[in-house]
Amino acid sequence: MSDHTTAPATDMFLAHRNLLFTVAYEMLGSAADAEDVLQETWLRWVQVDTGQVSDHRAYLVRITTRQALNRLRTMNRRKEAYVGPWLPEPLLTAPDVAEDVELAESMSIALMLVLETLAPTERAVFVLREVFDVGYDDIADAVGKSQAAVRQIAHRARAHVAARRPRSAVSANQTRAAVESFRQAMDTGDPQHLLDVLAPEVVLMSDGGGIKRAAQRPVIGVDKVVRYILSGID
Repeated sequence: MSDHTTAPATDMFLAHRNLLFTVAYEMLGSAADAEDVLQETWLRWVQVDTGQVSDHRAYLVRITTRQALNRLRTMNRRKEAYVGPWLPEPLLTAPDVAEDVELAESMSIALMLVLETLAPTERAVFVLREVFDVGYDDIADAVGKSQAAVRQIAHRARAHVAARRPRSAVSANQTRAAVESFRQAMDTGDPQHLLDVLAPEVVLMSDGGGIKRAAQRPVIGVDKVVRYILSGID
């Protein structure tokens, strides 16, 4: 292994690791795949003469984006044969997470599902521009397109997301309160308690990862959702 894989290169990589993980996670919707992308990024980074790199952050983001794009295209082919809905993997973090990882947490599962409807390059451009405010020139380098093409892709992706994203924002406190109410209702096993906390038009989507029992299609309506939930309780 060459000399630049020692302290300086390692420090550069670690200084941007949280950012790189978040870029990969927002593009892939999977923490495990994001970690794999970081490993691939590191393996390529140690082959780089960092003394010739003027902007380490931009260079690392470019490597990460390209690796994530490759993985995303592979994942999309897997999803075509996947039985039932595929849902983004929730990101679990400690209270003292870095700002970049908190940014990943701030993107709701609902919005992540919208991003699933974008083509791989559209998703990469949207994430880099709208979430991380990366310049069009750096995005163009990362995705291998001209700046003019990237601007068109960004415009198309923004319009696509705006037409499909959740209509109203929900605060973290509201989310926690709703989850706690649902958990308490589940603990009772009482159908009426679940009916009380779920909206009439609730939609349940489940992803068992090919291991656990899951509905192959969305379950729509509170009565059907409650029956489905209770049927899975031993």
